[in-house]
Amino acid sequence: MSLRTPLGKVRGLGSAKNGTHHWWMQKVTAVALVPLTVWFVASLAQLTQAPYEVALNWLSSPIPAILMVLFVTTGLYHLKLGLQVIVEDYVHGEFTKTVVQMLITFGCVVLAVAAVFSILKVAI
Repeated sequence: MSLRTPLGKVRGLGSAKNGTHHWWMQKVTAVALVPLTVWFVASLAQLTQAPYEVALNWLSSPIPAILMVLFVTTGLYHLKLGLQVIVEDYVHGEFTKTVVQMLITFGCVVLAVAAVFSILKVAI
């Protein structure tokens, strides 16, 4: 007894085998973002009244710079994964779906590179 639909049998299409990986990556990035977000919010709360030089010195330290890079890249990867699911669920045209997926990936990569460059420029 097969669980495949008759149309799936005719087309020979089965599972793409990457849905589980995508789901796990969303969960892993979500869990990783919890302590990173707590750290980020606590750091911002401490720096709200600090002068510019203090904030600059803080981000120039290795640990805050590394944590900031992790926070930004993990957050953008999580964003990309979430937007991908939305597009797969709600965009119906294959061409439009492909174009939107490419724009999302390109946008997230550009934002990640710009953010990491900015953090490293301050840190180094």
